Amino acid sequence: MTPFDAEPDMGPAAPAMLREFERSLPMQLLKAREAAMVRFRPMLRAHGLTEQQWRVLRVLAAWPDVDASAIARRSLLLAPSLSRILQHLESTGLIARRTPAGDQRRAVFALTARGRARFEAVAPDSERLYRDIASAFGSERLAMLYALLSEFAAALDEP
Repeated sequence: MTPFDAEPDMGPAAPAMLREFERSLPMQLLKAREAAMVRFRPMLRAHGLTEQQWRVLRVLAAWPDVDASAIARRSLLLAPSLSRILQHLESTGLIARRTPAGDQRRAVFALTARGRARFEAVAPDSERLYRDIASAFGSERLAMLYALLSEFAAALDEP
């Protein structure tokens, strides 16, 4: 029997107990993320960055001298992707890697002067987009969305 042959009649199929596709929480979250990122990607591209590279630069601007696992955790990037991104950012002179004196097995990363300059060039454009989003959606509703998303993530992180 091939996959295209008719299956023998087994009686009425049990109704699927699955919510409508449009009511899928992961899909709605992806849809919202895409609605936001469609505004940011052209701006980042104009600065020669991908969204993942920008996330790494933002982490290092806020937390200098952190190791790759901390960058991965804060930027929500998987280790294999992060490894390539770190190599690229290091090769372009935006970040530097160093080994702390107390632990020769560990590497920590920080923005270079060039990386800091790139961050400072992108930040105003990023903030302008945040203002546009707040204007379109409403500042109070955006604040409420941030709070709800934080609560949601915290609730699902609990054991």
